[in-house]
Amino acid sequence: MKKFIRILGLVLTLFTLTVVVSACGSKPLSQRNVLKTDQQDKTITWGVKADTRLFGLLDTKDGQIKGFEVDLAKALTKQMLGKDAKAKFIQVTSSTRMPMLKNGNIDAIIATMTNTPERRKQVAFSNTYFYAGQSLLVKKGSSIKNVKDLNQQKGTVLGVVGSDSVENVAKVAPNAKVLQLTDYAQAMTALKSGQGQALTTDNGILYGMSVQNPGYEVTGGTFVSEPYGIAMDKNQTPFKNSVNQALTELRENGEYAKLLHKWFHNVKGFDYEEAAKE
Repeated sequence: MKKFIRILGLVLTLFTLTVVVSACGSKPLSQRNVLKTDQQDKTITWGVKADTRLFGLLDTKDGQIKGFEVDLAKALTKQMLGKDAKAKFIQVTSSTRMPMLKNGNIDAIIATMTNTPERRKQVAFSNTYFYAGQSLLVKKGSSIKNVKDLNQQKGTVLGVVGSDSVENVAKVAPNAKVLQLTDYAQAMTALKSGQGQALTTDNGILYGMSVQNPGYEVTGGTFVSEPYGIAMDKNQTPFKNSVNQALTELRENGEYAKLLHKWFHNVKGFDYEEAAKE
């Protein structure tokens, strides 16, 4: 019995020491210097989408996430930390990206995230890297030609949890019903199965869906501006400044334009000048 008590005491002591050490070595994100840590590690950890064609999509053949935002994050990493620096990617969704940033799982979010006043209360944003606009994706031949038709017909519009697109469409089409799905893949499946007459989000994302699904088209122009920015913790000013400087340099040296052309050159109706607005 005495032996058991001694062993139990030793285990409890070791557990206590582990907890203390862990607590001492773990600082809240607001107290860390993300830029300094990344410079030492030569690595930046980015939260990216893995279900959004053209921006961030998981390639099942090699298990790599590929897209405009992924390539831009790689270019930013090297511009900020040097040619031998590496970009690390962690998959996020519209509903998980903010919590993961706050928890310190990622250094920054580059995941089709619109810079809005409400979000600026929680995070800091970089300068705009893609100027999108909210639109609708419908089946070719649909009677829904724009958001006004959606309102008049009291149709069902599909959206994604965590995206501000649903809130926006509710303002311009209050008569429409709303069905929110977990991600864009589920939303597209719901559109195909007739659970809704239109899918709404940023036109950049919808263009990717139309490329993958030729029977569907982007319609009605844009009814809300959706400037994409890179989201970071509000206390990481040095990191934010470094990101903005790198983004400016990529625009000036032509790398930004090359990446934009690489991913959107075959998208019908894509407006390069509009997308590249700052």
